Amino acid sequence: MRKLLMFLTITVLCLTLPISTAKANMFKRFKFEKTGQVFWDVKTNEKLVALTFDDGPDPMYTPQILDALAKYKAKATFFVIGAEAERYPQIIQRQVKEGHELANHTYRHNFRDHFNPEKLKDELDKTSKVIQDLTGQTPLLYRPHSGYYNEKIVNTAINNGYRVILWSWHQDTKDWKRPGVIKITNNVVTDAKPGDIVIFHDAGGDRTQTVKAVENILEILVKKGYKFVTVSELLQQTDNIFTNPQNIVH
Repeated sequence: MRKLLMFLTITVLCLTLPISTAKANMFKRFKFEKTGQVFWDVKTNEKLVALTFDDGPDPMYTPQILDALAKYKAKATFFVIGAEAERYPQIIQRQVKEGHELANHTYRHNFRDHFNPEKLKDELDKTSKVIQDLTGQTPLLYRPHSGYYNEKIVNTAINNGYRVILWSWHQDTKDWKRPGVIKITNNVVTDAKPGDIVIFHDAGGDRTQTVKAVENILEILVKKGYKFVTVSELLQQTDNIFTNPQNIVH
């Protein structure tokens, strides 16, 4: 009887824990979304999707992705690392010339720097200056390292004029794991919804699978009537954007 009771208890815990975790994540997300400056996706009836790429630019893979985007007249947002942007200025300039959006992914991509507001501000400032010097544009969007965020990180970004951009929960391609072209492709196209923000990586390792998957995704979703826009263009579909400091998370 005692073993049966223990088994039933463990079973109930296993069933309820995922639900509790999901509720906690939703509550956390709602708390930050209320700032009007933190976004996972956008509610819209228009078939608009924002493709985003982290960790670049890369001299091999970023140009291939740009070629694919150009083929389908698609726009994207690149969350660039400042130090890499300095190394490959021609790619940065090409991205802007072809109508893509540049966003801030810090200067060194050091995970620990995100937890110190002063260091994070310095990282954001350095990358912003690099982008400004190369393009004359000021980045207004920021994505935290690995998508990790807390009150300090979000408030530091907001206080420095940034909107924090994550990605749709069902659109994490995990392409950095190199799961295969088919899996990356299916992950995006199967669950694609208007207003999605999709995350890829155009640097940080072998991104051959990413390049091919992006080509497939563009072809499939264009046929389904989707248009690919920058994150800032996608945000124009929502009224949930505020600049009042009172909306900062406490």
